Amino acid sequence: MAGMALLIMDVQNGIVQNYSCENALGPLRRALSGARERGIKVIFVRVAFRPGYPDVSSNNRLFSAMRERGHFVESDEATQVWEGVQPLVDEVVVVKRRVGAFAGSGLELLLRSMGIDHLVLTGISTSGVVLSTLRLAADLDYRLTVLSDACFDGDPEVHEVLMEKVFPRQAAVMTVDEWERSLL
Repeated sequence: MAGMALLIMDVQNGIVQNYSCENALGPLRRALSGARERGIKVIFVRVAFRPGYPDVSSNNRLFSAMRERGHFVESDEATQVWEGVQPLVDEVVVVKRRVGAFAGSGLELLLRSMGIDHLVLTGISTSGVVLSTLRLAADLDYRLTVLSDACFDGDPEVHEVLMEKVFPRQAAVMTVDEWERSLL
């Protein structure tokens, strides 16, 4: 477990509220508690932009729309980690500038510096941050586990297809309970 980290991605106020998924995040909270109890590193990833949006290109449909609405500036309450999974003082919070956790965040350097080679992925949304992070992490040769019930997507069918058909090609896909049993 020394080389393992639990990534809690995009579980921040504006996204939790936008997806109306507070009640569905029980398994994610259990994974967080289990990781902390076992001394597994926990890294929080949130999406946010600098004031004035110098890091948002007009070529990026998703984020340029956020810029136009004035959403997701670093200091906004919407970009802060959701209160249901608050980081402890010694847990790292990474700010990313794109969909995947590695884009514009310094995450890869952090993981290498910490000796992490196995990522356990959780977050909102399955078809967004989880998919994008999994694909690049696999290309970077990380061992990967995706906690199927600690990820959430606004489209349950897309979530199911990714968990059952796409993610197993590059990661172990399991529930939080299965993951915790595998750590014994």
